[in-house]
Amino acid sequence: MTSSNNSMDRKMPPINPSLRSASQIKKMAEITPLSAAELEDQKIVYPGMANNSVLNTFREIRTKLVQKAEKNNFVLMISSVCHEGGGSFIALNMAAVFALDQTKTALLIDCNLYKPTANRLLGVEPDFGLTDYLVNPDLDVDDIIYASGIDRLRVIPVGGHIEGGAEYFTSERMSEFIQSVKIRYPDRFIIIDAPPVGLSAEGQILAELSDYLVLVVPYGKVTDEQIVSGVNAAGKDKVSGIIFNN
Repeated sequence: MTSSNNSMDRKMPPINPSLRSASQIKKMAEITPLSAAELEDQKIVYPGMANNSVLNTFREIRTKLVQKAEKNNFVLMISSVCHEGGGSFIALNMAAVFALDQTKTALLIDCNLYKPTANRLLGVEPDFGLTDYLVNPDLDVDDIIYASGIDRLRVIPVGGHIEGGAEYFTSERMSEFIQSVKIRYPDRFIIIDAPPVGLSAEGQILAELSDYLVLVVPYGKVTDEQIVSGVNAAGKDKVSGIIFNN
């Protein structure tokens, strides 16, 4: 992946909400866009990829979620039913496929405190992340949003504070943060990469802050009881679907 000696090179420039037109969204291009080879290496879907069926599957999931939300934007949490279940892979690709639509933007929030993956996508060590914002009232939301190398996709990394995750996520500042990034731009779809909902307090708290939740099940590696436990932990009304990940 192309990297930079200065993380600010990949920071998102401030955007004037009054100028948020369809043409502006379309032009949210990256300074250093990821190549097809880099996308392949990171297992990120993109137009023209060899395995087109994978791309189409993510597009179908996107379409169903948008229809469910009646075309309004939403906060979507992705969580595996177990550790190493592929939740981060699904979260990243759901964000990427929303960004493929030139009338939409996506914001991927890495809330997987103990298995963060967003830094790998950024290609640099970020100055600040979500947990830094939550503990430092002097930081603004724009200080923790980074370009991703993918047009119309922005990323918020975990940050440097990873102890006491449940306390971070139950704070009033966290609730206000989620609402602010959702309502700031109606074309923005927020994807939360969360830890296993049935195995962590953080996952259950994040589920409460989300509009929808998609559970990721590693095919053939978990029991029916584990799947049911994940659904119950998230809340049956919150779960919008289950993805079986190979």
